[in-house]
Amino acid sequence: MSITMTHNAKSAAEDRTQPMGNFKLAAGVTLAVLALMVFWRIFQQVYAWSAGLDSTEPAFDAAWMTLLKVELSVIPLLWVVTWAYLWFTRDRNLGVLKPREELRRYFNLVLFIFVYAFCVWFATSFFAEQDASWHQVVVRDTSFTPSHIVLFYGTMPLYVLFGVGSFLYAMTRLPKFATQISIPFVLAVVGPFLILPNLGYNEWGHAFFLMEEVFSYPLHWGFVVMGWSVLAMGGLLIQIAMHMLEVIGRLSQEDEVSVATQR
Repeated sequence: MSITMTHNAKSAAEDRTQPMGNFKLAAGVTLAVLALMVFWRIFQQVYAWSAGLDSTEPAFDAAWMTLLKVELSVIPLLWVVTWAYLWFTRDRNLGVLKPREELRRYFNLVLFIFVYAFCVWFATSFFAEQDASWHQVVVRDTSFTPSHIVLFYGTMPLYVLFGVGSFLYAMTRLPKFATQISIPFVLAVVGPFLILPNLGYNEWGHAFFLMEEVFSYPLHWGFVVMGWSVLAMGGLLIQIAMHMLEVIGRLSQEDEVSVATQR
C-alpha cells in the first residue's frame, strides 16, 4: 500500500513538470505559416506583372498554373494526413481523463485556434484586400488570376486545414466537445469554409453578368456574411475559458486530496 502511494505521488509530481500545452510545436507551425505567406507575397511581387497579365501566354502557364497545381496537390494532402491522424489517434477513454491532462489539452486547443486565426487574418485581410486592388487595376481574362491563385487556392484551403483540425482535436480529445456540439465552434469553422463554394458563384457571376469589381453588389455578399461568421470565435473562446475554469476547480480538489493523503 505504501509502495503504491509513493508511486502515485511520484507520477503526479512528474506529471506536474510537463508543460501546459505544446508551445514549441505551435510556435514552429506559426513560423512555417508566416514563411509560406511571405513566399506567396514574394512570388506575386516577382511574377504578377511579368507573367500574370495574360493567361494565354506560356509564361503564365509556367509560373502561375504551376503554383496552382502545387497548391491543389499539397494542401488537400495535408488535409487528409492531418485530419486522419487526429481521428485515428483519438482518445477512446475520455471518461477517465485526468483534470491536468484535460487542462493541457485545452491549452493545445487554444494554440490550434490561434494558428487558425493567424491564417484567417492573412487570407481575409491582407490577401483579400490585395485581390480587390488587383481587379480594380487589371481586367480579368481568367478565373485563375495571380491574386486568386494565392487567395482562393492557397491561403483559404490552408486555414480550412487548421479550422477543421482544431474542431476535430476538440471533438476527439475533450469530453465537453465530444458529447456536445459547440454552435460557436461550428460557425467559426464552417462559415469561413463556405467562402470556397461561394467562390464558384462569384466566378459564374463575373463571367456572365458583372465584369466590374464593385464590392457592394449582391454578388459579393456571400463573402461578407461567411467572413463575419468568424466572429463566433469570441463566443468559442468564452466557452473554452468556462470549461477551463471548471477543470481548474477539479484539479485543485484533486491536489488537496493528494496532499491530505500524503500526510
